[in-house]
Amino acid sequence: MNPAILQQALARIETLGAISDTPGALTRTFLSPASRKAAEVVMNWMEELGMTTAHDAGGTVRGILPGTDPTRQPMLLGSHLDTVIDAGKYDGALGIIAALSALEHLREDGVQLAYPVHLFGFSDEEGVRFQSTYLGSRGILADDAGETIIHRDAEGRTLDEVLSTEGWHEDAIEFSYDASSSSGYVELHIEQGRVLEEAGEPACVVSAICAQARLRITLVGMADHAGTTPMDLRRDALTGAAECILAVEKIARKSPPLVGTVGMIRVSPGASNAIPQIAELTLDVRHPDDSALGNALLELHREFLEIASRRQLDLQWLEVQKNGAITCDPDLTGQLAASLTRITGSKLSLPSGAGHDGVVLSKAMPIAMLFIRCRAGLSHHPDEYAEPGDIAIGINVLADFLKHRTLP
Repeated sequence: MNPAILQQALARIETLGAISDTPGALTRTFLSPASRKAAEVVMNWMEELGMTTAHDAGGTVRGILPGTDPTRQPMLLGSHLDTVIDAGKYDGALGIIAALSALEHLREDGVQLAYPVHLFGFSDEEGVRFQSTYLGSRGILADDAGETIIHRDAEGRTLDEVLSTEGWHEDAIEFSYDASSSSGYVELHIEQGRVLEEAGEPACVVSAICAQARLRITLVGMADHAGTTPMDLRRDALTGAAECILAVEKIARKSPPLVGTVGMIRVSPGASNAIPQIAELTLDVRHPDDSALGNALLELHREFLEIASRRQLDLQWLEVQKNGAITCDPDLTGQLAASLTRITGSKLSLPSGAGHDGVVLSKAMPIAMLFIRCRAGLSHHPDEYAEPGDIAIGINVLADFLKHRTLP
């Protein structure tokens, strides 16, 4: 690979990493101004490569590179443009940039693919704004049953309201893919874990993506005076929430590889001298096995009900989203693994504890993923980092896969 291609990829990571809605930190959420700007930048990069570009009203962008045989189904590549709050530069963005670089690598080598490539930058994978993931990739499916219950964002607006007032409607088109629309989806992503670093390997293929549930929990008690209400007469929603959070930790610790996280909590009335009446919290629970995840949710629900009853609190338990475990396609993964072996000699395969757009896209097409080593396994953090040498390997593996891809 021409060293200039890697240098361009590294520069593009920095470019997207500087596009943020919050000064001093990287944050891009669904349909925010920074998200729109990042999407426009990526579309420009796609056009420089000779791709035909388009976007939908939700802010997802696509570039099409035609193949020499118009009868062939396209191969989908991509990742997500959005970030968590105070994020790192590599999660999501690297997958889009590495795919662009792999296509540039093939072009410089004079390789013309027989099949078209459709490269996506999805507008929402993290689910920060609505606490509901995959809005971007879900939006390109022709027939999506919609397991997600859409709630309101922090300003109280529904998804329909946000799309109506903030959507990217100018020249927007509707993307539509079903089981006959593509030959598969492949994504490069940082590992977001320490296994590759511990193994001394720069990359691996992904065997499966863990099952995940997201919930919104509300505990309701009684607001009262902080100085005059005896401790044994209080109905404190926040102390009840604290006990529930510790219950999540206790249940997850005793049942590995189950993981549970309360990542956000909101308290009302929110005054230093008032007993909290309402505590709302998010709950994220994951496990590689669907039935184990279901059993964990039942146990957590029982524990929360017991805590609420003992503390004289009302409990609202709302499942916002639930995705079953996804097995990556054996044929597509096998071909990606063959490219990995040709480039690195490795045959390593790992499951993903993190969710990815492939979870949704697997409903309509085979999926495969390539993980790149992430320093100290750190992700969703400003210090998130992937070595340039590992990124180069990822680009080379993607290019090799695209070059040797055999279609059914």
